[in-house]
Amino acid sequence: MRLCLSAAVAGGKLSSLMSKFAGGRGSSLPGVVARRIYPHALRELSTQGKKGIIMVTGTNGKTTTNNMLAKVIEADGHRVIYNEEGANLITGVTACFVRYSTLTGKVEFDYASLEVDEASFPKVVKEVQPNIVVVTNFFRDQLDRYGELDKTVQVVRDSLKELKDVTLVLNADDPLVAQLGVTTGHNAVYYGIAQQQGMERAVAQTRESRFCPQCGAELQYKYYHYSQLGDYSCESCDFKRPRPDVEGSEINITEGTYIAEVCHSGECSSLNLHTTGFYNLYNGLAAFAVGRILDIDLTTIQEGLKMYSPGIGRMERFRYNEKPCFLNLVKNPTGYNEGLATLLSLPGTKDVFMALNDNAADGRDISWIWDVDFEILAKHQQELEHFICSGTRAEEIALRLKYAGVPTTKINIIRELGDAIPAVLQGEGETVYFFSTYTALWPSQRILGSLAEKEGQHAVGMSSVS
Repeated sequence: MRLCLSAAVAGGKLSSLMSKFAGGRGSSLPGVVARRIYPHALRELSTQGKKGIIMVTGTNGKTTTNNMLAKVIEADGHRVIYNEEGANLITGVTACFVRYSTLTGKVEFDYASLEVDEASFPKVVKEVQPNIVVVTNFFRDQLDRYGELDKTVQVVRDSLKELKDVTLVLNADDPLVAQLGVTTGHNAVYYGIAQQQGMERAVAQTRESRFCPQCGAELQYKYYHYSQLGDYSCESCDFKRPRPDVEGSEINITEGTYIAEVCHSGECSSLNLHTTGFYNLYNGLAAFAVGRILDIDLTTIQEGLKMYSPGIGRMERFRYNEKPCFLNLVKNPTGYNEGLATLLSLPGTKDVFMALNDNAADGRDISWIWDVDFEILAKHQQELEHFICSGTRAEEIALRLKYAGVPTTKINIIRELGDAIPAVLQGEGETVYFFSTYTALWPSQRILGSLAEKEGQHAVGMSSVS
């Protein structure tokens, strides 16, 4: 068995080197190779931890939440392994352990913090037993791959029911997530955001959940934060937003930093996130909640969150001839809407790059772009200079902008990324904002990185919901 595991690890590491030599990322291939050589590789590697395994799943915010959490655990002096780049299928999770393993198949770690794709969650938990599972939210995402949203929720719920001795960390503001505390029977810790005067989000957004998950009656809301996230209750049964164990309130935004009061077990403290983008508050609160479960003190949690730096496509910041540039991954209507909200919060004029691919990893069905609130762009025409549409489905995103009311004189189609990115950088806007679907993200990042200077610590550290 040990010989098989060693061979699997060696094969995985070799494939990673070969992939990177060929210009690839090598983030999932080592897992593919290791599993082909020895199918039990993940199971055996994951059992070597000293303290526990944490998983983060859900539609949006997995990568950011997981990476924030890893920094919090590291700040407490523990050795943590995590899939930082967001390779979250079972092959990516396997690759994560292979990367940290010695050639003899030994992995030294206290905690593993693993981002796990919702559709892959059942497969992963059959091989890896988590102690804590964070569920961020549920939104429609790649309908041709995941199917209807109810199916995704059911897949995660059924898998959670089969686990033993697990603590759930759930978003209280999402009714689709909050229900898991009741339907799975597990101990649950809830996090959420209190009502913020003057910060209610636009009600025109698509709501993924209008009906009670217990009885099917229409939910009533006191307020929304965005999409279906807010304070809800059902008048036909007892289902309602659970009282958060960790709750953010008194939110202020100062020079690219979100400052919020966070209360837990009657104790309140100030939480500083060097990010903008409302959704990062949820990511930070989830990491905070797990930190408290692990008995990490408040000061250490804060230090860990300060160490966090956004990953690739999570509002990466570049500078081109003193012009700020932001690269953001988008993959579903809710994420795109939050990206647009962040775009419009930036001062000055902007040029906008939109890459839309329909490869397997993106989702073949691109009809979701018609649920994005692009109409909001038409209301801000004076600050938006030009739109460059690129990727395999560039024409479709351009058509969507036209129907949203964006003047056609401001829309240009340049299918090839290598031509489109230099063109948008040469625009007249004071800032350039890049939206990219998954398979266009890495090529866009490489091209942008060759033309512009990457800002290592993301001084304005803005958020992505991915």
